[in-house]
Amino acid sequence: MDRLLSMEVFVSAVELGSFSAAANVFKITPAMVSKHITSLEKRLGATLLARTTRRQKLTEIGQKYYENCKHILGKITDAEAGAEAMGSKPKGHLRVNASMWFGALTLTPLVCDYLHQYPEVNIELSLTDRYVDLVDEGFDVAVRIGELKDSTLIARKLSMFEVAVCASPDYLAKAGVPKTPEDLIQHQCLGFTNWHNQGGWQLLQKQLGSKIGQVPRLESDNGQALLTAAIKGIGIIMMPKELMRKEIESGRLIELMQDYLPPARPIYAVYPSERQLAPKLTSFVDFLLKNLHI
Repeated sequence: MDRLLSMEVFVSAVELGSFSAAANVFKITPAMVSKHITSLEKRLGATLLARTTRRQKLTEIGQKYYENCKHILGKITDAEAGAEAMGSKPKGHLRVNASMWFGALTLTPLVCDYLHQYPEVNIELSLTDRYVDLVDEGFDVAVRIGELKDSTLIARKLSMFEVAVCASPDYLAKAGVPKTPEDLIQHQCLGFTNWHNQGGWQLLQKQLGSKIGQVPRLESDNGQALLTAAIKGIGIIMMPKELMRKEIESGRLIELMQDYLPPARPIYAVYPSERQLAPKLTSFVDFLLKNLHI
């Protein structure tokens, strides 16, 4: 019998828990599943599965053989995917994850440009500020900001991320211009609630060891809402600089205390190593590398 096919049937029977379930996958009879496994056992001279009418259980040798089969079959899949990728053009479904503000304001326009260039790819863009496990949740790639923890994921540096502290000319004319973080205690600092686990004003608090600002007159989990409030003179905003770049360049917002801000942090595209040869993924990451200018 075909040894590789027998190995695939064996792995399927182990993972699905029954010969009948494996038979459904391969469109064969349970009896044929049994023949495949018996063929392997005869070749090895050992029992792989201890079977009764009600249950099956891997033997010690069977457990080790199962693990080796998984490894071998995985390598074959990788080899086939790599060969296919060499001559393939990007196509298929790509699942992408990013943080809310970055995804909505910076990544989405790039995704649209990418889709125009690669019409056979469709993208599912998930935006959330919680940590996403790419493998467990089935994502192809995520864009993450900041130094990465040790991981089995492949990481490619895309650009740098920096924050800015800004206020409108009207606000500064009325309330004065803060020169140092200590001065912020006398000012209205707009509160971005999603900063709680990511830094924000807390990054300056670490330098002072004291409270920054008064109780915010306005808090929101939406960056665009706070940007509007800052432009209208409600208070001082600390947000990703990219979010405010146009307003800074037009003079609607003025940058403050640039010498006190935390250093820029890297932006990475991260993805599982087993997917790195897929044309839809490599083309997307390469597109971001070429077009992400922050």
